[in-house]
Amino acid sequence: MAEDNKWRPPGEEDDEEEEVDEAAYKTVKDAVLFVIEVSQSMLTVPPSTDGRKTGTDSPTSAALKCAYALMQQRIISNPNDMMGLLLYGTEKSKFNDEDDSSGNPAYPQCYLLNDLDIPAAEDVKALKNLVEDEDEFSKLIVPSDEKVAMANVLFCANQIFTTKAPNFSSRRLFIVTNEDDPHGDDKTAKSSAAVRAKDLYDLGVIIELFPISKPDQEFDKRKFYDDIVYNQLPTDPEAPAPISAATKPSSTSDGISLLSSLLSNINSKAVARRALFSNLPLELGPGLQISVKGFIIIKRQEPKRSCYVYLADEKAQIASGITTQMAEDSARTVQKVEIKKAYKFGGAQVLFSPEEISQLRNFGEPIIRIIGFKPMSMLPIWANLKPSTFIYPSEETFVGSTRVFSALWQKLLSAKKIGIAWFIARKNAAPVLAALYPSSSSTTNADDETMNPPDHPIMPQGLWLIPLPYADDIRQNPETTHVIRAPDSLTDRMRTVIQQLHLPKGRFDPSKYPNPALQWHYRILQAMALEEDLPERAEDKTVPRYKPIDKRAGEYVLDWGQELEDEHRKWMKEGGGGGGGAPVSGKRGAAADEDGERKTKKPKVEAKEEEGEVIDDKEMRKMVQKRTVGKLKMGVLKAWV
Repeated sequence: MAEDNKWRPPGEEDDEEEEVDEAAYKTVKDAVLFVIEVSQSMLTVPPSTDGRKTGTDSPTSAALKCAYALMQQRIISNPNDMMGLLLYGTEKSKFNDEDDSSGNPAYPQCYLLNDLDIPAAEDVKALKNLVEDEDEFSKLIVPSDEKVAMANVLFCANQIFTTKAPNFSSRRLFIVTNEDDPHGDDKTAKSSAAVRAKDLYDLGVIIELFPISKPDQEFDKRKFYDDIVYNQLPTDPEAPAPISAATKPSSTSDGISLLSSLLSNINSKAVARRALFSNLPLELGPGLQISVKGFIIIKRQEPKRSCYVYLADEKAQIASGITTQMAEDSARTVQKVEIKKAYKFGGAQVLFSPEEISQLRNFGEPIIRIIGFKPMSMLPIWANLKPSTFIYPSEETFVGSTRVFSALWQKLLSAKKIGIAWFIARKNAAPVLAALYPSSSSTTNADDETMNPPDHPIMPQGLWLIPLPYADDIRQNPETTHVIRAPDSLTDRMRTVIQQLHLPKGRFDPSKYPNPALQWHYRILQAMALEEDLPERAEDKTVPRYKPIDKRAGEYVLDWGQELEDEHRKWMKEGGGGGGGAPVSGKRGAAADEDGERKTKKPKVEAKEEEGEVIDDKEMRKMVQKRTVGKLKMGVLKAWV
């Protein structure tokens, strides 16, 4: 049940909900632990290879800045999520407060910089001071001369997740390193690390690797990390194909590009999951069901209040709301049994009991039932009436769901088919007909993978549930009998302008254009929480870059404008289009009738004198086409009849 409905008494159902409400999707708490390597190679600033100024960020510094940027986002957008930061390979060791005083640390060469917890303002300040103060950075980030055992690092992470986030449904471990073979030929150390990774996996922790290639060596995951990072789902290792692709190693050509690449990699996997429904049956045929989860991938974000704060006391406290229904006349508390539900019909209110309401709106149990298949070409673009839902297999109800789901996805892709399904999201939800659309890394453009690159995919691979419109939802297009067609010469000039204004790589990347109003709201909250100076203005990346536009297409735009003026003069000389074209506006000339003759407004006095005259069929036909018959007087209509 959504967080907004926590005030409901136990057992009370949401009878008023008739359709899937996007705002009521279930929030999945997320716990992310950064594990960053500290070594001489990770502290070396990479040289520039393209002639530009050398970046000032080493791989360790870039990783810490990524963690700081993610913590800034989480502290406001996801206030209930946990985040921690663990450094390994350091000269100092720290796991808890006792490690500072004892001579034998529990986990040597492991330094727990931020414990796994909900980030507080003090944590963000401390991490900001570390990444901005070089003296503090060089004092703390000192690599150890001894090699660290990866089994020890993974066991330390296991202890952190077990003690700090035992009941979180989403727990992830982000490893940032440039060492692809930390143990060399030591098979015992490799085997111990693989066992510790399996323990984390059995615990439900997903390990995500963010590899960084060295300037003279490409990162090779086959040497060690293929045994640490699992591509298949934990409960179904025999899945025929992994749904998500692995992370591509970040290049170290310079510090700036490294930071940008790491931010792109981490942001693509750091967004908290939000489930619209969980363990919903997907019925492929009679007696054949699998379980799936539904996620909202694209949703408009708006500033919202995550909690109420009581400020009357000396210290601010989070307030919990209680809703009580009261009678308007006597202000007494109204009990639930006193409330009746009714529908207005014929001016009267028809009362229904809760059982009758439940029966009227019950269309069966929640399910996705495939009732047929159609070619992809039969799904038009205008059929996207509501936001689509991304569905993903779940092994909690039916073991083997991943294999069946993957087989269905691959078959739909190869056959270029879509499934037509009967979809009921949850109890009391209105049923809809939906299309099961398969997507891949190159669905948007089969010949150009830059539209959805496999290394940083904008949209995930899998099945999308697209609600289809009913006949009542489709409206007729307005009549467009008078359309002015642009000549080919004008279209060719505009085509040249559009070609000069193409986006980089010919695709739109939403991650590069944050909502300026939302970011401004978060920036003000961040400044207040961290006691920083308030910013003067918001950064708006949606503002067009006028100077580059003028440089690239300014001359072509002027040529197009001159061509437009010439074509307009020619159109006016020909009698305002003549052949059924409508005028651009009243200022550009009077409209012409079908015979090409100019029409002028007649004085009102003259019009009154003609009220009793009989109009001919030709004039009436023109008035019908222009829908001006309603302006005629009754005497004129009688005379015409």
